Amino acid sequence: MKENKILIETKDLKKYYPVPRKKIFEKKRYVKAVDGLNLKIPKGCTYGLVGESGCGKSTVGQVLAGIYSATDGKVFYEGEALCDLSKEKKKKIRRKIQMIFQDPYSSLNPKKKIGWILEEPLKTGAHLNKAERKNKVTEVLKQVGLEESYVNKYPNELSGGQRQRVSIAAALLLEPEFIIADEAVSALDVSVQAQILNLLRKLQRERNLTYLFISHNLNVVQFMSDYIGVMYLGHLVECGTTKEICDHPLHPYTKALLSSVVDVHDRGKKRILLEGEVPDPVQTPLGCPFHTRCSQKKECCNNEKPEWRMENENHAVWCHNLRGEK
Repeated sequence: MKENKILIETKDLKKYYPVPRKKIFEKKRYVKAVDGLNLKIPKGCTYGLVGESGCGKSTVGQVLAGIYSATDGKVFYEGEALCDLSKEKKKKIRRKIQMIFQDPYSSLNPKKKIGWILEEPLKTGAHLNKAERKNKVTEVLKQVGLEESYVNKYPNELSGGQRQRVSIAAALLLEPEFIIADEAVSALDVSVQAQILNLLRKLQRERNLTYLFISHNLNVVQFMSDYIGVMYLGHLVECGTTKEICDHPLHPYTKALLSSVVDVHDRGKKRILLEGEVPDPVQTPLGCPFHTRCSQKKECCNNEKPEWRMENENHAVWCHNLRGEK
């Protein structure tokens, strides 16, 4: 990937979840949700993270947001490793990282009015008096396209799109620099999706925001993203600019994903169907994690982990099949 100023970077990031033992002396096992992820997100850009359900993309967002701690590896913010910072400085940086969740209704307290929901974070995250907090809430609501009267409404009185606008407003309250949008539009109608996506792009321009946009919808990712990373079974298998990934996919998994995108201008496009299911993340295959479903696998794919190959400064792939090719 071409180097711009990097806001967020991960090095060998791992997140394992322990599996309950069925027997007393059974060996401890783990779900390897994220297994050695190296990611670079340039400042002011949108990085799209795509892959099938269960590939670990949402876990990446939750670790970056500080919801979960990493099992191993490091997360860097503007070159500083978060694990090496003091508690106070880490807390200050965490305020600059906010998250928009998939289900706006579940992320809002149904027993509280919108005004209370939005004002509460300002009581601990900003040094504002009551009048200043109320003005801040009103200001942010207007920025996401909602009137001041919405402070007196409950979440169940709002539509799905309006609730997601409130969630976006909540993410903006502490003046973040980095926002993680985890399937932020997947629960919305198509017409409302377009409105929310345009709102996110508008806010990015106005506030110079950096996004990690997590989604399984490749049409949406192509529309939103400057860069794309493709995940499979906890691993990043291909990354690069949106143009490089969409116009010249290299990894067999990326090609299969892109072949599933509906394109009214290319009716003759051949669909690549993957056989089999995603392997058990508790017992990940040796070698390349994709080899059990890959029609182009070689003998080395069964036992050897691939190495990253740079196609150019904007495109990299993790695959044995392309090793040594020009």
